[in-house]
Amino acid sequence: MSNLFSGINARLRGASSKPSPNSKSPISPTSEDGKLNSPGGLSQRSLSSSNLSSPSSKLPPVPASPLPPTANMTGSIDDELAAYHLPKPLPLWLNPAYAKQIVKGNFMTLSRRPKAVEQGEWVACQVVEHYRNLWNFVSIVYQKEENGQSICNPTTCPRMSAGGNHSYTWLNNRFEPIELPAYEYMTLMQRWISGKVDDEKVFPTNPAGVSFSQHQQLTPSAIATDGFDEYIGKRSGFPKEFSTICKTIFTQMFRVYAHLYWAHFVEPFYHLNLEKQLNSCFSHFVLAGMEMAMLTPQELEPMQPLLDLWAANGTFPPDSKAYESANLKAGNRLLQLAGMA
Repeated sequence: MSNLFSGINARLRGASSKPSPNSKSPISPTSEDGKLNSPGGLSQRSLSSSNLSSPSSKLPPVPASPLPPTANMTGSIDDELAAYHLPKPLPLWLNPAYAKQIVKGNFMTLSRRPKAVEQGEWVACQVVEHYRNLWNFVSIVYQKEENGQSICNPTTCPRMSAGGNHSYTWLNNRFEPIELPAYEYMTLMQRWISGKVDDEKVFPTNPAGVSFSQHQQLTPSAIATDGFDEYIGKRSGFPKEFSTICKTIFTQMFRVYAHLYWAHFVEPFYHLNLEKQLNSCFSHFVLAGMEMAMLTPQELEPMQPLLDLWAANGTFPPDSKAYESANLKAGNRLLQLAGMA
């Protein structure tokens, strides 16, 4: 999957900064004070804060392009969609014509763990892979335009939100939830994830510690369970808290995706013809996260209408957990509003 999107930075900016060869994450985990606080919870209030410094490179000005016609998507919001409290007109990404992918086929072939791969190794691989994919898109909204400001800034995005019904907070030094501009929130979260991914105690890279998954039919169950405190990644040397850390990383990455869709799908991704790439990465992310139990249906609520649509139009395979938790009636209603059902 990463190979499909590795050219995004070069396509848009001609050149991009490269991570250290010893770093598994695409950005540096260091901060000014050398310390990072933990991610926080949900909030419904809005509070601006000072912005962090942004990259010096600039994007070329986005050409003026009219939005595609959305007349078919302004119909009445009936019972199937009323619970989502969606704005009118509906967001562009809920129009099936702009919820398409660049990848054909069954995403579960990329999302399911191969039987011979130890579970901890697979989770670690997926964390790094999806983190790199996501930051190809975040780097776009970080770039400065001709006016000296990034697309995502404290004025355009004064809080880390996903639509009008969801906003996210960060924990300060006293573990109190505070609201931050989306740019600052994503920067802190970026550093926090990189700090975990590059920590050898959390994500060990010693090849001697790699293990193989036990074959369920060939390995007696007593060997796997008798007197053995099993947890995800133990056979490969991952710490006991590894699964909890990875769940937090997936939750934080989902929040970034949700903000990109609600606040920046049209500007810049639609204008740069990158909406299909964004859709492909996000659908793969959701399928893999739910398959590994790194994401729960409750956490996906801000983007649930899009997931319903993907379940209804066949993007999500019927045997996937994302499909099982989807509301097919809502997805089919979105297809009807667009005249595609």
